[in-house]
Amino acid sequence: MDHIRIRKNSLWIENILAFKLARIYKTPFYCYSLSQLKNNFNSFNNIFKATKPIICFSVKSNSNLTLLRELKKLGSGADVVSIGELLKAIKAGINPKKIVFSGVGKTEEEIRTAINKKILLINVESESEANLINKISKKLSRKTSIGIRLNPNVTGKTHKKISTGGKNEKFGLLYKDYINLCQKINKMRNLKLEGLSVHIGSQITSIKPFKEVLSVLNKILNKTKINFKFIDLGGGMGIPYSSKEKKINLKQYSILVQKFSKNKNVKIIFEPGRFIVGNTAVLISKIIYIKKGNNKKFVILNAGMNNLMRPALYDSHHQIIPLKRTNKLFKGNLEFVGPVCENSDKFANQKNFWQIKEGDYIALANVGAYGMSLSSNYNTRPTVAEVMVSGSKHKMIKKRQSLENLVNN
Repeated sequence: MDHIRIRKNSLWIENILAFKLARIYKTPFYCYSLSQLKNNFNSFNNIFKATKPIICFSVKSNSNLTLLRELKKLGSGADVVSIGELLKAIKAGINPKKIVFSGVGKTEEEIRTAINKKILLINVESESEANLINKISKKLSRKTSIGIRLNPNVTGKTHKKISTGGKNEKFGLLYKDYINLCQKINKMRNLKLEGLSVHIGSQITSIKPFKEVLSVLNKILNKTKINFKFIDLGGGMGIPYSSKEKKINLKQYSILVQKFSKNKNVKIIFEPGRFIVGNTAVLISKIIYIKKGNNKKFVILNAGMNNLMRPALYDSHHQIIPLKRTNKLFKGNLEFVGPVCENSDKFANQKNFWQIKEGDYIALANVGAYGMSLSSNYNTRPTVAEVMVSGSKHKMIKKRQSLENLVNN
């Protein structure tokens, strides 16, 4: 987090003290660094500049309209998995010819909307879906550009709940079924097969599985003899959530991708989400109570699993940072938990943490991806505000949900 860092024992978001923001905005709230967002996108773009890919930001990772508009300014497209994400991307001004629609369960309404919006590709995940798109396209007198998603039976050695490339997962088509559908597409007069799509999971920090995927793709291309216009390599590039975790070597991956695209004469599509937005935000929360437990103390926050679901869902770790650090350490065991009535509503166990007290503010780091987008109203709690910092300026980019709205709907 280059633009979210500790300076003089205080957390700064660009040029603003996080403590100052905590006094202005009601906690909990998400706070983003615009400079970090721009830095991440431009870094990704520069690493792969020799390939000149179409970068389709994964909207499921974060669908805030302001963030999408900023990404659009940088030249980003969008990878969407629902009609809501599609319409948000278009509202943000993203060019439909830079939008790909993924997902195993697209409805008739979603397919019809995607066709009418003339997006770049609908990535098909089953023969039944291909038949439906062909049927709808015929009614609309259109010929629709599609990709077909391959299940390469390659796993990214990530958490089992975010691994999508294994042969027992619901995503894409296995090798034989893929070949068969490619052959059948020729008889579907309202479909134009232009893309081959693959995505093996999320939070992958080694290029080895990506290298394996490129090898599988080579076999598919040699077998089908189809001159695909686009190869959609998906996303899944991980980020370090702690100082102990390594960064993925994207420069090494870019060399492999450049060689592949040059040999096959194809346009590459990427669908990064976490890599672009993951480290752009913190969730700022307040300590409500500190409660004595068995061999530890519970630090009870006003942010819960309804605000940040990842630790409960994926056992993920987010660094906890006091907005103001003291020079003294608490030498016992601390467990940071939320107020939600679930035992899984916990964020982290800490030893030798900085001394803290009730009423202090803390930040949960690296929450820009799958933070707000996974939040809910569980326990009938309002969704929180989102704030963006740019230099010395800050603004609310999404209001906190009102209790009146929540209770009356």
